[in-house]
Amino acid sequence: MLLELGIIKIKDVQFGAATKVENGVLYVDKAAMLKALEGDDRIKSLDIDLVKPGDSARIIPVKDVIEPRVKVSGPGNIFPGMLGKVDTVGSGRTHVLQGCAVVTTGGIVGFQEGIIDMSGPGAEYTPFSKLLNIVVIAEVREGTLQHDHEAVVRMVGFKAAAYLAEAARNLEPCEVKVYEHLPYLQAAAKYPKLPKVVYVYMLQTQGLLHDTYVYGVDAKRILPTLISPTEIFDGAIVSGNCVSACDKNPTLVHCNNPIIEDLYARHGKDLNFMGVVITNENVTLADKERSSSYTAKLVEMLGADAVIVSEEGFGNPDADLMMNCVKIEKKGIKTVLVTDEYAGRDGASQSLADANPLADAVVTAGNANEVIVLPPMAKVIGHPQVADVIAGGWAGSLQADGSIIAEIQVITGSTNELGYHTLTAKEA
Repeated sequence: MLLELGIIKIKDVQFGAATKVENGVLYVDKAAMLKALEGDDRIKSLDIDLVKPGDSARIIPVKDVIEPRVKVSGPGNIFPGMLGKVDTVGSGRTHVLQGCAVVTTGGIVGFQEGIIDMSGPGAEYTPFSKLLNIVVIAEVREGTLQHDHEAVVRMVGFKAAAYLAEAARNLEPCEVKVYEHLPYLQAAAKYPKLPKVVYVYMLQTQGLLHDTYVYGVDAKRILPTLISPTEIFDGAIVSGNCVSACDKNPTLVHCNNPIIEDLYARHGKDLNFMGVVITNENVTLADKERSSSYTAKLVEMLGADAVIVSEEGFGNPDADLMMNCVKIEKKGIKTVLVTDEYAGRDGASQSLADANPLADAVVTAGNANEVIVLPPMAKVIGHPQVADVIAGGWAGSLQADGSIIAEIQVITGSTNELGYHTLTAKEA
């Protein structure tokens, strides 16, 4: 499969009389965009706001962050299974509005939703403060059940991103990135002297608002399976979860997975990137055993010499992470794990809920329990009072002056376990 990503760089975003991209500026026809987002009777109200890097602005609670993308050629459409037909994506050309994002907010769905500050110390912890954000505020009608509430806002976000991306359909990209994924026999034969590396991509699927979707299917219903990395870049995997904000993978991050980017950058140089195995994070022991055994089997069938495993979330999924690691290691295949830590506010507690001596190569994305003071902002989009109930906050986190005292767990993307964040790590 060969995918071209045509990059349209967005330097500014403004409201305008028509939705278009001109000289690097994304103009948004607010009325037309709101009209495009209508159609669900469960929606009570919709609004759109714009925030830019450096603004004294806070978005709370953040549901998802979505990069506008549009299929220009090749089969399928962006976010297959969510919008349009369910064709296999990952080939042809897709245009990307780079530098901007749709951010969805509104009344809280669960307790694990986050904060994006566009300036101040909180902005340093989230990559999304560097983007031109089109914020969609979606409020649902009273009595809407939580899982319906999540679904309503999720679909509004995808529709908003698709609407904006249409402005880039016929533009000439600033840059075209090309990604190719060969059939496995061809891939193995192309670089026979290089170590074969497989990426095991753990998806948050614990249910109760902890879901991820693959071609529109809730991934807790799947067995681990193979997927082309180009499909991931083309919107085949989307977020549908309210896991802790610091380490959830918003849809934008799935489409820009930095582990896959790095593997492509090194492909043919010092490693042979053989592809991706997606697996779920389960609740019951039987399901954990089934998925981890199946994952290890797929990795072995691909002839992997080494594997990178990334986690999403913490606590219960730490058991899935260790099971994947141990079973792959016992097949003689080297593993590297990417996770974050919940080591207590003093950093002295056990970092993961599970551990094993075979997990001897681990990359940390940071300690989510570190405490931060987020100063008051001139503009707050959403519902600031939820600072007292979202994961990482507590009763009294929201101060009288509008500042927030909380763990960095409340900041969207602060300890992202794909490495899509602003923290750094060093070997100890």
